[in-house]
Amino acid sequence: MTRTLLAAAVLGLCSTTAPSAANAETLYVRAGHLVDPEAGAVLGPRLLRVEDGRVAAVLADGPVPQGARLVDWSAFTVLPGLIDCHVHLADTGQTANVAEPLLHSAMEIAYLGARNARTTLMAGFTTVHDVGSFRAFADVELREAINRGDVVGPRMQAVGAYVTVPGGGGEVTGFAPDVRIPEDLRAGVVTDAADARAKVSYLFQHGADSIKLIATGAVLASGTEAGQQELTEDEMRVAVEVAAARHSWVTAHAHGAAGIKAAIRAGVRAIEHASLIDDEGIALAKAKGVWLDMDIYNGDYIADVGRREHWPDNYLRKNDETTAAQRESFRKAVKAGVKLSFGTDAGVYPHGENARQFAYMVRYGMTPMQAIQSATTSAAELMGWSKDVGALSPGHFADMIAVPGDPTADVTVLQKVAHVMKGGEVVR
Repeated sequence: MTRTLLAAAVLGLCSTTAPSAANAETLYVRAGHLVDPEAGAVLGPRLLRVEDGRVAAVLADGPVPQGARLVDWSAFTVLPGLIDCHVHLADTGQTANVAEPLLHSAMEIAYLGARNARTTLMAGFTTVHDVGSFRAFADVELREAINRGDVVGPRMQAVGAYVTVPGGGGEVTGFAPDVRIPEDLRAGVVTDAADARAKVSYLFQHGADSIKLIATGAVLASGTEAGQQELTEDEMRVAVEVAAARHSWVTAHAHGAAGIKAAIRAGVRAIEHASLIDDEGIALAKAKGVWLDMDIYNGDYIADVGRREHWPDNYLRKNDETTAAQRESFRKAVKAGVKLSFGTDAGVYPHGENARQFAYMVRYGMTPMQAIQSATTSAAELMGWSKDVGALSPGHFADMIAVPGDPTADVTVLQKVAHVMKGGEVVR
């Protein structure tokens, strides 16, 4: 999908909704309380001075200069904009039909991506790591449209396409053997280490920010088993080497213990899902400083909606085999002090409901502040954007949200975002 195609697709949808670029005006935000994830504390009333879209100062509450623009959120608790490190914006939602990715044109995917991006931002997620769509570079084009101001959406990093083995967890599968899948849905399919080097280079050449490896089989893909390793350690290591040469990074979808450990040894920065990680894998992740990005809400949605809508039996079986195990692994990882980021797999379940996961993270071992940090400071560090997002200390983008109540007392208030600011512009 070309940039011209995407712009044409979203122009009518976004021309009246895209926020203008932050101007040089100084504004003030009055916060009733301010969550500071860097300090792990909730502060009393504060006044944030914003200049050129970034926080210039955090002050004690008081009067603002005469004539200054004031955003009065004194009735709310203010936090940095939230970060989701595992979303799929530029794609269709999950359904019972294995052919779903083939039922939508590139033009329609552009419209869907624009809608999903806006929904995500309005839910308080001002930054995301988009870890892939079936149509190659749909996520890259969506990122560019957001950056141009054509589309209302969060700041994005995009991976371009899934790097996967033929017929693996990143392929569209479940068809008769003589059905041919379009090539733009197979841009990241690799057959050996040399092919992996070439395909990863191709993704970077066409705008990928980072790389997503499919190290093991997937829950929501026919013909693959979640615990089975698919990419070899050598193939993954080559991907990491290519990314490092471009000052970038790699994350790996991995459910099974062997695939997780192979990916960590290969040098990935993060593991998505980590459902069946064993004690050795947890220790290895901690020793190597690797993040686990575990979507521990997702299993309940799949079990409920998947059964109600008659998703394929093999999807539901694999979800049952991984859900409880993943949550117990999450609890162990929290206790062990492993780095944990906030990633939901939004796109499997409806976009905009990302914050439902916070309550699960608290239920399975985190404090509310730790859960908030996973979606702010920790997620920003994983993405390499700590200087720009994930906090509201001076120098960071003025990306912030306002919620009723105290999220460190009741983390579910993060599902009730009242206001959103991105780069000093109020978008909700």
